[in-house]
Amino acid sequence: MGVRDYTIYDFIYRNAQLYPDRDAIVFNEKRLTHKEYKEKCDSLAAGLVEAGIKLGDRLAVVAHNSDEFVILYGAAAKIGAIVLAVNWRFQPDEVDFVLRDCTPRFVFAGADYQKTVGEIAGKADFIEKCYGIGEGELQQGFLEFKSLLSVPDTEDAPDISADTGFVIIHTAAVEGHPRGALLSQANCIYSSLISMQEFELDQNGCHMCILPLFHVAGLNLSVAMMHAGGKNVILERFDPELTLKLIEKEKGTVFFNFAPILGMIMDKYEEGSYDLSSITHLSGMDHPDNIKRFLSLVPAAVYHTGFAQTEAMGVTGCPVSERPGSAGKPTPLARVKLFDDFDNEVPVGTPGEICVRSPTVFLGYWGLEAENAYTFRNGWHHTGDIGRFDEEGYLWYVKRKAQKELIKPGGENVYPVEVEKTILEHPSVEEVSVIGVSDPKWGEAIKAVCVLKAGESLDEKDLIEFVGSKIARYKKPQQVVYVDTLPKNAENEIDRDQVKKDHGGKY
Repeated sequence: MGVRDYTIYDFIYRNAQLYPDRDAIVFNEKRLTHKEYKEKCDSLAAGLVEAGIKLGDRLAVVAHNSDEFVILYGAAAKIGAIVLAVNWRFQPDEVDFVLRDCTPRFVFAGADYQKTVGEIAGKADFIEKCYGIGEGELQQGFLEFKSLLSVPDTEDAPDISADTGFVIIHTAAVEGHPRGALLSQANCIYSSLISMQEFELDQNGCHMCILPLFHVAGLNLSVAMMHAGGKNVILERFDPELTLKLIEKEKGTVFFNFAPILGMIMDKYEEGSYDLSSITHLSGMDHPDNIKRFLSLVPAAVYHTGFAQTEAMGVTGCPVSERPGSAGKPTPLARVKLFDDFDNEVPVGTPGEICVRSPTVFLGYWGLEAENAYTFRNGWHHTGDIGRFDEEGYLWYVKRKAQKELIKPGGENVYPVEVEKTILEHPSVEEVSVIGVSDPKWGEAIKAVCVLKAGESLDEKDLIEFVGSKIARYKKPQQVVYVDTLPKNAENEIDRDQVKKDHGGKY
């Protein structure tokens, strides 16, 4: 660590100095002050070093949110280990792929996922040890999380740069397999600075962590609140009633949401009596009617919108009321240009690929050199999304590039090609085109337009369950329609744009 460096552990240390007796983490009945949180991070970091974990080693987590999850993040930051945050919604084959992709030495699994992880670990020689994390009983072959806690020797703390890899989050499967986006500590710190400014975070703030800690949005706002010296209230999984109770009890000030979270919170709110007046800021993706409904309940709150992705956090943003329908202006730490297919900048008002230069841009996809070279060509991060700027500098989202077609049900990323490949595994299906359609609950839903083989019949529900049995269930279609033929282009490929026009797809 250089004289001008600053890491995530540095602000954990700072908080323990400045706010030692203030709450840092609340999880169920557990409360950790900033001083206690630092001590837990120190203890786990020492234990990991004693166990042989070194700079750059991966530590996988397949678990719901918990205080131990946040402690693991802090300990990894101190010693320069990389947290492989696995989406617990993945099916076993997907978990297996992610673990083999990044070869973690240790895997931490929640009680619900220890059977799957144990079976994978039994066939993966790179996994040395498996630990339980969070609440619940340990299965055979798993060690207790607390067995890693040790007496720290601060003099032997590794020298860590902020450019050190910190977390790998696998994004949607472009060509059938998810890609691991590697974020550095600096990426997360700069992103937290954006959030601190946008949401006016300080030591008096309280983040309601209702999103999973494997998701970049849940992680980013947790780190930002930690950076500000405030309090993170961790929910194991989102529960609308518990969220309302904890907002009132802990005086929650900020949270991030994806559809249908906000609608569920408001529906539960109307069933009882809850005080939401402490909420000052929230952000996410939701229908304008839901946003208006929430702001009518909490008129002092500000709802923020923006453009971001796992690979580049905090690209643009603004309050929804400032320019309704837009994705806001570039943040103070992002330079944004729009390029055509030949990497020429397009004029104002013309759609082009959103390209970014920012200290929040990720380090690259794990082990995918060719993809990284393409993504970072000409010194810009190419997002694969199309937007246009208006005369006042606001970005308006247009659509995704064809090679990066993406559907976002409830904030998760789903590439149609992955769903299509899975559907084509069914012996009754001849052809398929998967598209995204508007959905009042989830924001966007997955629709499969299929051609069956001659003489075959297949119930829509059976096909949906077939897909859900093979890949994460949030990737399965919500709608299936059967047609005699699918439109083709001059190259005799399925014309996805025409399918969208014929079946109500989003652009």
